[in-house]
Order: sequence, then structure tokens, then C-alpha cells
Amino acid sequence: MYFLTGWPRRLLSPLRSAEVPFHIQPSSQRFYFAVLSETQLSVWFGRPSVLIVSYIESAKAAAQFGFYQQAEWKPDDSMIAVAAANGYVLLFDVVSAGEDKFLYEPVYPKGNPRVKVTPGYKEEQCAPALSLEMKKPVDLEAPITSLQSMQEDLVVSTADGYLHILHWDGVANGRKAISLCTVPFSLDLQSSRGGPSLDFDGVHILDMEYCVTLDGFAVVFDDGRLGFITPMANRFTADQLQGVWAPDVTDGTCVAVNNKYRLMAFGCASGLVLVYTIDNATGSMQLSHRLELTPKHYPDIWNKTGPVKLIQWSPDYSVVMVTWECGGLSLWSVFGAHLICTLGEDFAYRSDGTKKEPIKISSMSWGAEGYHLWAVTGSDGGRQGDQEPEDIPALQQPVILQFQFIKSNNQEQVLLLGEDRLYLACGDPTQSSPLHSPSTSSSSVSQGLSTLLGHKHWHVVQTQSTYLESNWPIREQNMTVTGGLVWWNDFIVVACYNFIDQQEELRLYLRTSNLDNAFSSITKLHSDTLLLNVFRDMVILFRADCSICLYSIERKQESPNPCASVELLQEVSMSRYIPHPGLVVSVTLTSVRTETGITLKAPQQACVAESILLNLAGQLIMLQRDRSGPQVRDKETFPSQKKLLPFCPPVVLAQCVENVWTTCRTNRKKRHLLEALWLACGEAGMKVWLPLFPRDHRKPHSFLSRRIMLPFHINIYPLAVLFEDALVLGATNETVLYEGLTGSREPPEALFPFCTVERTSQIYLHHILRQLLVRNLGEQALLLAQSCAGLPYFPHVLELMVHVVLEEEATSREPIPDPLLPTVAKFITEFPLFLQTIVHCARKTEYALWNYLFAAVGNPKDLFEECLMAQDLDTAASYLIILQNMEVPAVSRQHATLLFNTALEQGKWDLCRHMIRFLKAIGSGESETPPPTPTTQEASSTGGFEFFRHRSISLSQSADSLLTGKFNLQKTLSMPSGPSAKSDCTESMYIDLMLSRHARRLLEQVRLKDLGYFSAQLGFELIGWLCKERTRVARVDDFVTALKRLHEDFLWPFPVIPACSVNSPFKNGRYRTALGTQLLKSQSADSLLNSEPDSTSHQAAPRSHSWLHGLGGEQKEMDTASSHGQQPQEAFLSPLVSKGTRFKGSLSATCGMAVSSVLWFLGLSPDCGPAVVTSIPSVVIKPN
Repeated sequence: MYFLTGWPRRLLSPLRSAEVPFHIQPSSQRFYFAVLSETQLSVWFGRPSVLIVSYIESAKAAAQFGFYQQAEWKPDDSMIAVAAANGYVLLFDVVSAGEDKFLYEPVYPKGNPRVKVTPGYKEEQCAPALSLEMKKPVDLEAPITSLQSMQEDLVVSTADGYLHILHWDGVANGRKAISLCTVPFSLDLQSSRGGPSLDFDGVHILDMEYCVTLDGFAVVFDDGRLGFITPMANRFTADQLQGVWAPDVTDGTCVAVNNKYRLMAFGCASGLVLVYTIDNATGSMQLSHRLELTPKHYPDIWNKTGPVKLIQWSPDYSVVMVTWECGGLSLWSVFGAHLICTLGEDFAYRSDGTKKEPIKISSMSWGAEGYHLWAVTGSDGGRQGDQEPEDIPALQQPVILQFQFIKSNNQEQVLLLGEDRLYLACGDPTQSSPLHSPSTSSSSVSQGLSTLLGHKHWHVVQTQSTYLESNWPIREQNMTVTGGLVWWNDFIVVACYNFIDQQEELRLYLRTSNLDNAFSSITKLHSDTLLLNVFRDMVILFRADCSICLYSIERKQESPNPCASVELLQEVSMSRYIPHPGLVVSVTLTSVRTETGITLKAPQQACVAESILLNLAGQLIMLQRDRSGPQVRDKETFPSQKKLLPFCPPVVLAQCVENVWTTCRTNRKKRHLLEALWLACGEAGMKVWLPLFPRDHRKPHSFLSRRIMLPFHINIYPLAVLFEDALVLGATNETVLYEGLTGSREPPEALFPFCTVERTSQIYLHHILRQLLVRNLGEQALLLAQSCAGLPYFPHVLELMVHVVLEEEATSREPIPDPLLPTVAKFITEFPLFLQTIVHCARKTEYALWNYLFAAVGNPKDLFEECLMAQDLDTAASYLIILQNMEVPAVSRQHATLLFNTALEQGKWDLCRHMIRFLKAIGSGESETPPPTPTTQEASSTGGFEFFRHRSISLSQSADSLLTGKFNLQKTLSMPSGPSAKSDCTESMYIDLMLSRHARRLLEQVRLKDLGYFSAQLGFELIGWLCKERTRVARVDDFVTALKRLHEDFLWPFPVIPACSVNSPFKNGRYRTALGTQLLKSQSADSLLNSEPDSTSHQAAPRSHSWLHGLGGEQKEMDTASSHGQQPQEAFLSPLVSKGTRFKGSLSATCGMAVSSVLWFLGLSPDCGPAVVTSIPSVVIKPN
């Protein structure tokens, strides 16, 4: 496929002339091209594009013959015919100055070896010296409308309704004229023998072109009708001609034929291009497809292009270029896939939005190999007169522009080929290559994904210019490649023609050795090879005699130098089915077959060459082996020793086929994708010939087909298929605006943006699943989907399938009798991603389509509850937004409260903050606006921590004074203000109630760490709330259990009291021995497993001693106070810090400070009874 690259180049003529060029015509081999002006004929060399010779007509001759109009080359490039305005055909001989005479020669450094070993070697690197000599002109006595070369004759159409057939040698009596009135025309060739059926009086041919493979002329008449004229015999005479015409077309303007695909492209005054073919059975003209700009992609210009002016097929006939009267260029593939157009996007608009004037093309032609397109811009001819070139706008200056193209001709990988470089799509070098990875890999990311997700940019391989100058087109010195080249293991397989021996050969070169015949394996062939391909250890050749040869390749192990042997296995004649060898586009050997009467097992079938696929002018035909007779199978027999089965007659699989993909790899888990046949069909998109397998190895039904052809559309042009990854790889043109030069002197190249080629890809699996569901093949769709469930983008596949079906059905103007959406909804319930798929699709779809969606998939309230049961809170939050738009606020508040409570329990703090805003939005009347999802951390997530970090709690400060402190934590909830303040206050109280309820539950369960996180993340006023709850939930009834839970919650070890510290205070008898006993008994053996006993006791001894002495110093006051009643007392809990237990920064930053405030609310009574909340001592904990 073709892609535009870079800027166009402008060709400058060394001869200054007042006449401007208006017509360009290439030679048959496209090595030269002729350029016409009014009285001047110039011949240019193709590569490099330089002027060779120019012939200027004298004023006297110009007055006699008239101005030049058209030109045509003789097939051997030895003559040029020029049509003049006064009805003359001027024949020019192209005379060479000699074999050793050259106009341009390259200059090489000294010492560079120069060896001439092939005929034509010198001519290809040097521009030859040519001269033009006019022969006797031929007067046809009528204006000439078209010239066309046909073998040894020149066919000329004139305005008087005649076809003139001239000999190139210019013999006076070697001409004959045919009147169009004598040619019978009808709708098909079967009825054209009855006599003239159309009135052609006063009608003449406006444009025509000869098609070799159709053996006839495609013609456009001056009244706009389209036709095809063909001889009934070998002679081209009036009584042997017959014609067919296309009905209902009266606005034809021009025509171009495609010899490889047997197509005729007719331009119309409406701007359309109608592509016709000839029916093989009736001979009638059948419309194949249309080439037109769509209003979707080109809304400003699609119906304002004017008539089609020129149509040009590429040299390989794979693409066609079209231009209109208003200007612009547009490129399509052979069967209508649109590739690029210069009437839109950066080609038509500047960066400031102003519209550019499209460049008008008066003539254009492709160069050799299709890497160049020469285009003559400006008017249709004429002189510039006295007007200086500087005064003429750049758009109107007739110049020759050379557009650069790169193209793809490899179907295994994304490989683009330029004139002097290669563009390779390389994957991640750390991953295995897709061509050499094992087929039984079980990794979730399969072999081809590295090619897609590897390097974004191209790997460009530049070919040296010194090599190109002596080898362009790129080839080896003593041979030329005729049938292509392929890889087989470490060998390059080449079908070529040997210039020295004048022999067609099949050569194998080892990759690790030089490209030298000394290291090659050569097999002589009996006929010219046109196409070549490889399947496992077999090579298939298509030859010029319309025969197919199968060869086996085997590597020789006994040879000292690595080499391979080639042996002929089978030869198949296709002359009965192929009218012309040039019509075959590709030949492929594959294991795919129609499955009719097959007896091979699946693994064995994938290894056997079962069928031959031929792309015959876009018609894909298959020849499969005949297994109807008795078969002898011997596992010990080598394939080379076993007689191969014959092939059945061909069957047609598809029409309008541009490319075919198949693979010889095997994978039991993905048999659907690997054993399928993939087709690119131009405008029709892609098709897949998919195998159908019975589930659980059950016996298939005899009435069901084992394969099915499924069409689907993609948004890119496919260049390669990654079978296991369910991906299509391609490339697309991207543009970069360049506005460095402005004003009327702006060069034409700057009017075009700089073109680059970018890699692209697309998922196609959802299209196939949908097509299977439409055909009630849900079981096959499920098997295929389950085999691809491990792909990283499989959730996106399900979402795309739902979205596409929803858009089509919900926006349809006609009622759908059998909607597919319920079937799709039922299908995706088989996968665990059902709930996420539905809600993601809904949030990317318009609100107007939600009712139709949830009528098929279920009530969103039920789906919300399923998310809560599955503990998928993020998905439930998405469903809450759906409920907010579809239900009344009361329902949304109810479900939001349920989700809020669940998020609080699971500690989903980000979700909790969103839910707070969501509940406030409902209360403030903003229910129609979904709560935005922040990308940065909210202030409320750190508000609680900031409060405790900046304040030190003192004994003299009351809890009530803290409520009006430095930070107002309630503001972190972003309360709305305005007329709805009353409603906002209600919602705030409702949210505070839920927060207090959750805090009470945490404190009841002695989950102080969770309470600290809760306070820090949501900005909950913990101190004020604790003051209110001092006699309720903050009252500790079971101190031992609470203390144990506290140590378990923070993973703190229990305090260890050394013997010296325990015995000395109790010897005086002032203290109850029960205190030390209970402290020792309360130690949990499990909590001490994470600490080191020696180091812990060593570090804890001073702390315990100081703590007990503090108790002893105050015991007297405690006893006195206890005699007058129970009084609040201060308790100091000092957690032991060992090597394995330290305060981390994250703990201190989130909940450590808040929890530290709670710990000191737990008071101790002398008898370890119930503790009450007392005043807060001043404590500051610094993280280590």
C-alpha cells in the first residue's frame, strides 16, 4: 500500500522558455517521460529526473500543425507520437547517440572499482544522450481527441466519429479508419451481434485506453456515455468490432484501465469515479464499486469538487490517483479503500484556520516502481506573455512536482519500502520475536504484542547511494529478481533470471554468508517465475505458463558449508482457469480447507499443505487436495517419498480481495484465530473465514457448516494480522504544517504539509463476536471469547461490542424486529467483567440512550446492589452516577448512603470524600451534575493530620476551646453556600450523623488505629466528639481487653517488667501485689513473638523503673483521694519501642497524632475498674 512522505520536489528545467508545460506522458517502462508545451517536446530521464533533449517546433510548422496537445510512446520507447491541434499526428524517432554516449554520468572517487557485467548496466546509472527526429506527419483531417498505443499500431480517435489505426513505421497506406456508427453496441456481448442498437450519429470518442487483459478499449463518448469496444477476432477491423455500454450513465469525463485486476475506472462530471468490470458469462459492464468523498470526512468539499479530470493507476495497479477540476489529489486502493486526500485537514487549512486554495493538476503520471508521482500544476497550457513569474501566484505557476511515496509489499510484518530506504516496525528487543516465538507459549501477552507495544518509531534502514546508482532497481549484478524473495529458516529463497546463462533459477542464500553465488544453492527452472511463497518446508511457484510447482526444501547436514537441497514434488496446470498469467496477484500454500470430508486430526491438519489459494484479479479461488479416494498413511514415510494427492477443481471463496493472511503456527487454545483465513477487501473492509468447532469435543451436526465467512469494517488499512493477539496492524499518513515562508513568493512545496507515516493498530475481535451472535452462533462466540480472555484489552473488546450495538439500535429510525442488544447483554454476563463493562459503556454514551441500554441489561439499582455484594465499590460508584440521572434524589441518596457506609467500613477514603460531595450535591439541588473525580489529593485528606501536627495539647486547655481553634475541619467537606443553605445544613447534619455513627462503631470495637485514619482522612473533629462521648461509648468497661486490642492493633509488644524493677517497689508493702501480678498475667505470649527478648528487656528496664517510681511518689495522694471517693487520676501509658517496633513516617502522618490524643483519654482506677475520660495531658510523639 502507498503512503505519501515528505514534501514534493520541484523539477527545474535548464532551458528558459515563455511556454509552460501542461502534459506529461511516461514511457512503457517509465524510465523516461515526455513533457509537452505548446510547440515544444521534451524528454526527461526518470532517475535522476533530468532533462535529456528538447525539440522546439518552428513558427511555420507550428502554424501548419497547430499547438501540441497529447503524446504517446511506442512500447519499445523508440518513438513518440504527438497529436497537434489541426488534426496532425507527428511521429518522432528517439535516436540514441551510441552505447557509450551519455549526457550525465556519476563521478566516483579514485580507486573505486567499476565493472560492467550485465547488459544495460551502464545505461541504468547514467542518463543517455538522445535526440528527436520528426518523421513525415500524418494528417487525419479532424481534431484529435485521444491517442492510444496498441502493440505495433497506434489507435487515434477524432472528433468526426472515426477510429484511425496507424502503423508506427509511418507507411502511407498503412492506415485504416473505422466509423463508430458501424460498431454494434448493446448492454451485453450476447445481443450485440444483431446490429447497431445505439444511435452514434454525431458522437465521437472523448477519451479511451486499451486494456490488455480484457483485449479491448474502454471509451468515454462526448455525450457522457461509457462503453467498451473489443474485437471478436484477432483482427481490428470494422466488421470484427463489437461494443457494450453502461446504462444510466451520461456524465463520463475520462477513463483509466487496470490490467492486473481487469477494471475500468470512469470519471464523471459529478465528481464520482465508477469502476466497472466485464462479466465473464455475458460480457456486460458490471459496476464493481465507487470512488467518492464522503460528507462524514470531507463535509466542506465532498460535493464541490467539480468533474473528475484525471485518473492514473500505479505501475503495480494496487492504487489509483484521482484529481478534479477544482484541484486536489486523492488516493484509493484498487477496491476502494480511501488512503489520502489533499482536500482536507492540513492540506486544505492553515494553522490559523484559513482555507488554502487547492493546487490544480493539469497532467500527472507515476514513475518507475511507483515511488514517484510527477504532476504538472497550473493551467492547461498557454503562454505567460509579458507577465513576470514573480507576479504570478505560486498556485498558478505551471511547474512539475515530484511526490514521494513509500509502499508496503510484505504481508507478514509492517514493512514499508521506499526508493532508497526501508521502514521496519521493530518490537521490544527484550521480548521474543513474533516470527520465532514458540507457538505453545502460555503467557498472557502473546507473541505479536511485542511488535505493537515495542518501539513507537520506525527503524529506518538507509541504502547507500553508491550502491543504488549501480543497482537501481535494487538487484544483484548478474541477475534480476522475477518472482520475489522469501525467508525459509536461515535462507533467502529467490526466484530470479540469470543474465549470464540466460536461465530462470531458484536460488537459496544463507543469511550468515555473503550474497555470493559461491554460497548459494541453485536450481534451474524451465519457465519464468512470477510469484513465490513458502509454507513450512515447501516452496510454491507460479510460472508464466500458468502452472504451479511445489518444491521441498531440506537442509543438508553432512555438508561442511550450510546449504539446502530443493526437490520438485508436484506440478499443477492452471491454464484452464487463468486467462492471463498477469492476472494472478498472489499464490499461497496453506493448511486451510473447506472441512468437507476431512479425516485428519487437528494437529496433523495444521502441519499438512492442504490447499492452494490464488488471488486471480481480486477473486480468491481455492484448490484443495482430493481426499475422496482411498488413502494410504504411513507415519514412517518421509513427505518427499510419499506421492502427493491431486487437487480438486477450484472453488471461489471471495470477491474484491486485495490481501490474504494465513499462518502455519498452531495453538490449541486459539484455534479459531490461527486456523482462520483473513482477507482485506478494500472498501468492504475485512473478511474472516472462521472455523467452527464443536464444544467439549462433541460430534458436530452434519447439517452445520464447519466454516463461515464473516465481514467486518475497520478504520485503518490492514498491513499485517497478529493472529494470537486479535489485532490488525497498519500505517497512516500524518501531516506537519510548515509556514516558514509566506506571501506570493511561497514555493509550491511549502503549500503542502510535511507528510510522515505513523504506525497504528486496531482491535477486531468485537466485530467477529458480534457477527457470530447475529448468526445465532453464541456457543462459537463464547469459545472464541474465552480463548482471548487473557488479552490485556479484552475488557475493552466487550465494551466496544456493547457500545457499537447500542449506538446502532438505539439511534435507528426504523423499528428493529430482532434486536441484538439483549443477546449481547446475555453474552457478556458469562464473564466476570459484566458489571464494569455495562457501566463504562453507559458513561461513554449519551444520556438519551440509557433507557434502551438498561432495558436490555437490567435495572441499574439491581446492578448497583450486585456491585456491593461483590465488594466492587468503584464500579458501584459509577452506577450511582447513573442512578443520579435516572432516579429521583431520594433513591440516589438511599443508595449513596449504603455505598458511603460500605466505603467507611472498608477504609476507601477517596471514595468516601467523593461520596460526601455527592450527598451534598443532592441536597443542594445539583443532582443533575455528576460529582467530578479529582486528580489530586483533596485538602480534607490531610486536614486532621495538620491539626495535630501544628498543635500541642496541654493539660490546662479544655476540649471546648479546641472547637474554635486554628483549623476549621468542617470546611474541608466543601459545604455549598447560597439560597439552599437550609437544605445544605440538613445534608451536613445527615453526613455528620453517619460519620459519628461510624466513629462510635470503631470506638466500641476499640479500633483506635482505624479511628485515627478515619479522622485524618475525612477531617472528622475527633477531640470534640470524644468530649461529647466521654460518658457513653468512650467509657471503657473492660480495660484488659481494650489494652490487648490496642497492642494488637498497632503491633506493639506488651511491657516486660524486669525482676529488679518489680521486687524493689513491693518490698515495702505499700503497693498491692495484685497490680504487678495482673500486669504480668495480661501479657500475651503471641504479641512478644516479633520482638527480641534480650534487647527488649534491656531497653525497657529504665523506662519501667521510672514509671513505677512515678507511681510510688504519688501513691500517698492516691490513697488519700480514694478515701473520699473515686477521683479522676492521670495515667501515663508509655509504649515500649524496640528494634522491630518503631513509629514510621506514614503512621505518624496519617493516624499517629490523632490516636495519641485518644490514648490519654483512658484513665486508670486504683483497682483496675472502669476508667473514665479525664483531662488531656500534654504529649508530643515524634516519629523515629
